[in-house]
Amino acid sequence: MSIMKKESNVMKNVITVLLTLLIVGLAAGTASAAQGPVNLGTAGNFVILAKTGISTTGTTSIVGDIGVSPAAASYITGFGLIKDATNKFSTSSLVTGKVYASDYSPPTPSTMTTAISDMQTAYSDAAGRSSPDSTELGAGNIGGKTLTPGLYKWGTGVKIPIGGVVLSGNANDVWIFQIGQDLTVDNGAVVYFEWRRTVKEHLLAGRRQNHSWNYV
Repeated sequence: MSIMKKESNVMKNVITVLLTLLIVGLAAGTASAAQGPVNLGTAGNFVILAKTGISTTGTTSIVGDIGVSPAAASYITGFGLIKDATNKFSTSSLVTGKVYASDYSPPTPSTMTTAISDMQTAYSDAAGRSSPDSTELGAGNIGGKTLTPGLYKWGTGVKIPIGGVVLSGNANDVWIFQIGQDLTVDNGAVVYFEWRRTVKEHLLAGRRQNHSWNYV
């Protein structure tokens, strides 16, 4: 999957926020010993959120809602959008979720404006974090690495190759990536989450699993 934002000057900002949406969002508002969570606000309702456009080429599969604002739906390309009868959102065979844009019917425009504002606030928070736990890790290539919770910073771009990268921690941990240039994700690359559960979490997970098994 190739996702590109159509504004080079905002590229690193949007990419950093998208990583925040993907990674920091897992903290669900619970503080980590290393890094406090970034409050995503309503931006957390989207898996991809951009101001100027979203495009895709090749094999694409997105789970969750995506949206653009103030850009119009015409700046979401490659998805074969199908407008809903209400004109409040679109759907796509490539997206398991809904697609929103600023030029759709109310209340979508105001919803998108708020989400973009929340994204910018979240970005300012994440970008303002100092004292990184690691700088220039892998000279920007983090393929095959296992990253513990913390603040990671690069002055260059960052690449995730086919081998992927592992984030190892628990459900309350936070990872923040501050990337100076572009993020490149190879086709087939995966971000893996390796949870280090506490004894209590293991017991709760076991109870949930057993409960589910009883209903199979």
